[in-house]
Amino acid sequence: MSNSNKEKNHRNKLYSLFLGILLSLVSMLNTAYANTLKVCYDQWAPMTIFASQDSSDRGVVIDMLELIYTAKGYQLEYYEVPLARGLNMVAEGFCDMLPEYLYSTQTERSFEYASEPTFTYTSAFVVRKNESWRYEGIQSITGKRLATGPGWDYSSMSVDYQRYIDDLDNANTVEVIAGDDDVVERIFRMISEGRVDLYADNLLVLQYTLERLNLQDELKIVRPGLEKNLVERPIFSLNIPTKQRQALIKIWNEGRVSIKGDQEKRLLEKYHVEFVE
Repeated sequence: MSNSNKEKNHRNKLYSLFLGILLSLVSMLNTAYANTLKVCYDQWAPMTIFASQDSSDRGVVIDMLELIYTAKGYQLEYYEVPLARGLNMVAEGFCDMLPEYLYSTQTERSFEYASEPTFTYTSAFVVRKNESWRYEGIQSITGKRLATGPGWDYSSMSVDYQRYIDDLDNANTVEVIAGDDDVVERIFRMISEGRVDLYADNLLVLQYTLERLNLQDELKIVRPGLEKNLVERPIFSLNIPTKQRQALIKIWNEGRVSIKGDQEKRLLEKYHVEFVE
């Protein structure tokens, strides 16, 4: 074989080797990209928590996501945003999913619900310790100053309560508390300071916040809450190709069922909360 042919064969082998390495790298990058789940979520402690310098905890539901998706080879990438922004980011495809959103057949947004809920929550109210008030239907709200957040929707728990909040005639007694920090904690302090009278939320959120702020001597949780329980489910962006989106939803549905019972109880205990009948 001539030297020129030897050199040509050598170059071809080097080219084939280089091409093989390049294709392998591309394949690895594509696999890594495909297995990254971009998660938008808001602060709703202890269900979802913004990590801080003091604690890496992200909440019960985020811990669930980690358990379920890392077991299937996914890496989770988090975007900590207010709820309204998170919903828009899912709708626009900047995030693949948001772990909890109230389930309603009336909801019309660019996402798809998983069929398995994160939890079905009992609601309750928080009021000042010396209050004798109890919720006995929407008429019992009259004259009380209540707090809520921007765009928060209670309609799946009580249509009347949501109508009361939306009614402009009640604007003077409905305080809408906005911000990127923990709005629920701010509301608790406002009740303690006498600036508002009551606030309705998931019972676990109320338990956690009351203990975290150490306001047991000033505030109390009262039941009954609103008429219906709050059902929350993960939502997934319609910008994800259908086959991939259905695979992600299936992983959640099967994974959530698999961790019911003792594993679910341990996740709740980590944040010192429990469901109360």
